[in-house]
Amino acid sequence: MTPVDAPVDYRFLLANERTFLAYVRTALSLQVAGLGVLQFLTGGHDAVRIGLGLVLVLTGSIVGVAGYQRFRTNERAIRAGGEIHTARATSVVTIAIAVVPLVAAVVLALT
Repeated sequence: MTPVDAPVDYRFLLANERTFLAYVRTALSLQVAGLGVLQFLTGGHDAVRIGLGLVLVLTGSIVGVAGYQRFRTNERAIRAGGEIHTARATSVVTIAIAVVPLVAAVVLALT
């Protein structure tokens, strides 16, 4: 453990920032995909379109918030010389990204 007064290695801070920016890119991609589904998906039932679009936008919002929380937690740990904790939201996001398109494809194929 490093003392609080010791200089922080900026490589860790910059790596943390790059990770946060990756979360932001992923969140924006999911939200834009959801908005695209809401606006341009014309085949099938409206309930499927609205449900899929809202789930994608909501998942993107969750990714954005989780990325910010992880960034802040890691920033504090790096500056304090403490341990960096594992990400908690990755399993939820992975399940959402794997299951939502699969369910949507099945529902759209059946309608």
